[in-house]
Amino acid sequence: MKSGKTTAKQVSREVPSLPDYTVYTLSTVQKSLCILFSGVLFAMIGYLFYHQWILSLLCAAGAVVTPRYFRQFLLQRRRSALSIQFKQALYSLSSSLSAGRSVENGFREAVEDLRLLSPDGDHDLIFEFNIITACLEIGQPVEAALQDLARRAQMEDITNFADVFAACKRTGGDLVEVVRRASSVIGEKLEIQQEIGVMIAQKRFESRVMFAAPFLFVLFMTMTAGDYMMPLYSGTGMILSTFCLLVLGGCLVWINHIMKIEV
Repeated sequence: MKSGKTTAKQVSREVPSLPDYTVYTLSTVQKSLCILFSGVLFAMIGYLFYHQWILSLLCAAGAVVTPRYFRQFLLQRRRSALSIQFKQALYSLSSSLSAGRSVENGFREAVEDLRLLSPDGDHDLIFEFNIITACLEIGQPVEAALQDLARRAQMEDITNFADVFAACKRTGGDLVEVVRRASSVIGEKLEIQQEIGVMIAQKRFESRVMFAAPFLFVLFMTMTAGDYMMPLYSGTGMILSTFCLLVLGGCLVWINHIMKIEV
């Protein structure tokens, strides 16, 4: 009995866990570099506003929270890339089915087309479609693999496609039309997102310049008129500097919030 349990544990360790696209885990190197660079940046800002190393180190301690935001940034970038890759895969799958190929061969052709777009093979959807083709080779239904991908991705486009695909397989619907329509709708949605991104790109750049302007101005005044800035480094001046830093931090949060537009 004991040996049976050990064998089951060994098998579970040998089977790699499939990726969950709703979370992103930073590696130790990524987390360390994020804390290091943000800590240096915060220390420089602290010294610029206070001219005291102790307060600068206290500002640098705020770097411990930056990996959370860096992780969110990488997660969003990964999910955006997965959405674009899924659109490309649907275009390829639609072309294959329209040419008369079977669903199984259509997914295999989609993998080859995705490899042409990403020669290095570092592609989340290539990995997922390889799983789907492997499931097909051992006789598992493709809709089950798609539903599993939708469950792990938690993306509206993939979930809707998996549901419609499964319904068509059960009822004998027109898969060619379903895939073509799904690829068209997802493509239009991504085009709208890209248009919005282009429209706000200039405003995002302007907001970053405006956010950096106070720091550059303080640096310029410190280098050119150090005596004039001395009152800011003691007494009431430090309170004023702290208030300004808090206001700038609030502005950064507000800018990121209004620039986040979902379609």
